[in-house]
Amino acid sequence: MLQKTAQLTAAPDTLVRNPCTPVLSGSTELPVAARQAWAVVGDFSGFSKFITGLERTEMTGEGIRSVRKKFFADGNVVLEQLNSHDDARMVMTWSLLYTTFNIGNLWAAMRVEELGASRCKVTWDIVGEPWTGGPEAQPAFNAFVAGFLEMAMSNLRTVFQQ
Repeated sequence: MLQKTAQLTAAPDTLVRNPCTPVLSGSTELPVAARQAWAVVGDFSGFSKFITGLERTEMTGEGIRSVRKKFFADGNVVLEQLNSHDDARMVMTWSLLYTTFNIGNLWAAMRVEELGASRCKVTWDIVGEPWTGGPEAQPAFNAFVAGFLEMAMSNLRTVFQQ
């Protein structure tokens, strides 16, 4: 039977929240139709197609709220949840749930913009913070993310070379 208690012994809480740090973006123009690029970068389970060192991805569920577990060659793991996925607008967002990297909270968005019949722009936005080190560690974290974004954009250019 459901009983009403006079006082909660624990308050609702969560570790998942949007970081209050600058948006870091990586983008590249590709010589392909926007839909062709979106088929790769809009596939939440398919990031191994353009992320160096990502060995495999395991998915739980489908669509919004699905969770992906990314396994890296160096032994690191990243667990993320899909927040939104809009095929018409070619935009998706996700949040970090767990990782062995020094990443605290992280929110990301991937989008593709059509620039013509056979040209598009892919942009990956990341807002994040380190798990340890406090505000003093943010510049090194930002440098890590910037390097990661550059690697991803470079790999996309290689994937779509003609």
